[in-house]
Amino acid sequence: MGETYKLTGIHHVHYYVGNVKQAAYYYQKAWGFTAHAYQGLETGERRHTSIVLAQGKIRLLLTSPLGPDGPVNEFLNRHGDGVRDVAFGTDDARMAFESAVARGAEAIAEPEENSDEHGRVVLATIRAYDNVRHTFVQDDGYSGRFLPGFVEYPGPDLSSGSIGLEIVDHVVHNMSNGKMEPQVQFYQDVLGMKRFWTVDDKDVATEYSSLRSIVVANNNEVVKMPVNEPAEGLKKSQIQEFIDFNIDAGVQHIAMLTGDIIATISRLRENGIDFLEVPDTYYEDLTERVGVLDEDIETLRKLRILVDRDEDGYLLQLFTQPIQGRPTFFFEVIQRKGSRSFGKGNFRALFEAIELEQAARGNL
Repeated sequence: MGETYKLTGIHHVHYYVGNVKQAAYYYQKAWGFTAHAYQGLETGERRHTSIVLAQGKIRLLLTSPLGPDGPVNEFLNRHGDGVRDVAFGTDDARMAFESAVARGAEAIAEPEENSDEHGRVVLATIRAYDNVRHTFVQDDGYSGRFLPGFVEYPGPDLSSGSIGLEIVDHVVHNMSNGKMEPQVQFYQDVLGMKRFWTVDDKDVATEYSSLRSIVVANNNEVVKMPVNEPAEGLKKSQIQEFIDFNIDAGVQHIAMLTGDIIATISRLRENGIDFLEVPDTYYEDLTERVGVLDEDIETLRKLRILVDRDEDGYLLQLFTQPIQGRPTFFFEVIQRKGSRSFGKGNFRALFEAIELEQAARGNL
């Protein structure tokens, strides 16, 4: 669409939590993140406390409120812990914002330049949908800890050590029924993204439920975002369960890329992370379904790792249980060996595993 700016990737994901110190402890101990930067009362911030967690090029910004009022509390009261903002790095935040608003995006925060002794950063924010936002971050040449206003984390290093997570591979948005196409059109019209990959209820269905999904990506494919909606079935799909407990549409999960999923999942299981249970039958004739693999099948079976292949290669992936009490947000760990897709062949196994968990929660 003739853009004069470019997106350089997912700069960070902003996650609102009830207790930022406890959440940061969990990510350090269980996921191997390092507490990278801090903002709070000691830095002059009177409204909230934030901790930035880092691993590879992944940045998770956790924020908790310091009082009973304000937008963080409003979000938490409605949704519980969840993603508020998926921030994009860009070479021109002003142009990205002005272009998006000119094409119909709702402005949340006008472009603003912030600076300190480490350089300058330009930030601007638009609404994506409901309570989810996108912030454009232009931080070229900035050498500080994260953004102006953040300092080095003052607490002890509690990280259990990197588990090999490298980048955010993709971020998944769940929409209510009938809202997927309009949201995909929004990303096409407003951000100039393209339709990258798609599945529908003919591709993905169990006895009880199914979904439709369209993946959008920017031109150089450094930002990829599946947009899902529930398809009608005999019982409630996992997408609808998310909508019911999140109250609105929202970010369902973040997929984080690793170069060695066996090592990463092994560490995560040792650290106590709960994953969806995959039945033994999934691994029967696995190589006949997906071809010859570099990995040992028995190791994949032991760790319950899923595999799928497309014309470019194969991928390995596994999904956690929801990481909070509400059955909403979770993580995916993924390794790509040539594959550029999203595991269509695993969707049925994934849905069946989730349906077992839904039934246990009384939500199927």
